[in-house]
Amino acid sequence: MPLIHERTFRVRYGECDALGHVNNAHYLRYMQEAAFDGSAAAGYGMERYAAMRRLWLARQTEIEYRRPLRYGDSVVVKTWVHDFRKVTSRRNYEMRLAATDEPVARAYTEWAFIDMDTGKPAPIPLEAVDSYFPEGAPPPAPARARFPAQPPPPAGVYKSRRRVAWNEIDGAGYMNNPVYLTYAEDCGIDAIAHFGWPIARMMAEGHAIVARNHVIEYQQPAAFGDEIEIATWASNVKRASAVRHYTVTRLRDGVVLARLNTLGVWMNLKSGLPERFPAQMLEDFASNLVMP
Repeated sequence: MPLIHERTFRVRYGECDALGHVNNAHYLRYMQEAAFDGSAAAGYGMERYAAMRRLWLARQTEIEYRRPLRYGDSVVVKTWVHDFRKVTSRRNYEMRLAATDEPVARAYTEWAFIDMDTGKPAPIPLEAVDSYFPEGAPPPAPARARFPAQPPPPAGVYKSRRRVAWNEIDGAGYMNNPVYLTYAEDCGIDAIAHFGWPIARMMAEGHAIVARNHVIEYQQPAAFGDEIEIATWASNVKRASAVRHYTVTRLRDGVVLARLNTLGVWMNLKSGLPERFPAQMLEDFASNLVMP
């Protein structure tokens, strides 16, 4: 059995969006903080890793939302290490509403163990494995699922630009992981407005696009001052859902830093239930969609 760590977070007002829901990137922040605490509880806090000249960098994250969190809610984040490989480890997360024990979200993050001096992956020490699995480590899990392939962008791919700000840099000197999701969400909101469906229009008509799942692949870290281009388009359109794709590219050298896929659902705000996309909406978005 792995060491299991729990931490409770109370939702702050500034973490909620215009729908009154906790913004998606904040779930990743809860996960990140719980992971740091869980690592420290196993004897591997920030100071120890610094002395070892090692750090963990996220390589892939997936989160599935079950219900929204709102201001004043308390959420219990349970986390544990699923397994270790030579230079990577998968950490799982489960979130539940503290008051009712209702499931809120479940997620995982694939982490790579990195040598701070070379920037390259380093072998995970056996004593660290023993610390996280005091009763013995499990056998290696089957091969990981790769990041889902993205279809080539259509002619109407939407693009926006950002410059990495100082307040987006973490203690490792890189843009903090949840910020990639913030960039993607901002680009998505700009895109739907560009095609005639701004948030104000959707809410006035009693609807919204609500995220049900995010998959994020981190390929290279962004640094302070980097100019970033975010591109977005959609595919796999069904009755009430679609997948929106994103790439995050560093402009000075064209390197793709991250890729994201988001499953969004067209939701009736009054009933809380999915509804069929309006025909006019699909028509307006036609150039931004990859259709079968």
